[in-house]
Amino acid sequence: MSRIQEILKKAERDGVVHRTRSSAPLAPVALDQRVESRSAGPARAEPAIAPPPPVAIAAVPPPAPRRVASVLDNRLVAAASPNSLAGEQYRLLRTRLNRSEHSRNACAIIVTSPNKGDGKSLTAANLALTMAQEFQHRIALVDADLRRPSVHSLFGIDDTPGLSDVLMGGATLDDSLVTVGDHRLTVLPAGLIPAHPAELLGSAAMRRVLETLRGRFDRVLIDMPPVAPLADVAVASALADGVLMIVRAGVTPKPAIERALSGLDAAKVLGLVLNDAGGTRGGYDYEGYAGYVAG
Repeated sequence: MSRIQEILKKAERDGVVHRTRSSAPLAPVALDQRVESRSAGPARAEPAIAPPPPVAIAAVPPPAPRRVASVLDNRLVAAASPNSLAGEQYRLLRTRLNRSEHSRNACAIIVTSPNKGDGKSLTAANLALTMAQEFQHRIALVDADLRRPSVHSLFGIDDTPGLSDVLMGGATLDDSLVTVGDHRLTVLPAGLIPAHPAELLGSAAMRRVLETLRGRFDRVLIDMPPVAPLADVAVASALADGVLMIVRAGVTPKPAIERALSGLDAAKVLGLVLNDAGGTRGGYDYEGYAGYVAG
């Protein structure tokens, strides 16, 4: 008998090794199996600790495409008929505005008026389209008239989600922006009408929104409510770089213009635009242009 056989027989007598016959293959030995000492009897395997279940990683969906405006109001002559006389007047306004703020860095500009009905929203929309088309710059138009918004109707888009929803945390800025076809213009509608517009427009959230838009766009035009009798423009003008005042020929009284200007920082007033001076409905003849108050 060989020595190896003798060792195996001795091990069997001592009860340390038990040979069994089985046709099944040997199972793999777990890493944490331990054989007890010889005096403790047969080797026993402690239960292996089950590894933690794999963590499921959810697939990140691609960002949703921006909303796109496709049906524009025919009063947006800067898009419908840019070569018309009215379209030319908007280009003239753009040129004079650039000259007025040549020495300033006026990126975020408020467009307002002394009273309602002066044509501020229509002027803001046409001016934004003209800037985007002529300069091939990235232009944003923000409807910050949180009392009587109208920009969304000019571009045929839903008014929500919009600025107020972003300011109140109900929507993200990216989800609220709307691309206007091939015009290189982006619109941020007003959103739901809030209970306290002035507080929202002067909030830290509004400051963050404007800072974000300044970083993404070359120019941000902000359509605001009329100056009188509201505090909205006075509050928001502290966050903007300039103010453009729209007045209507034969409609806006001079005392109303003076009161509106007196409530603003004169250094931020870029100029006055005399709207509808030619007496044509929806037309913009700047022969009666009021000139710039500052700049």
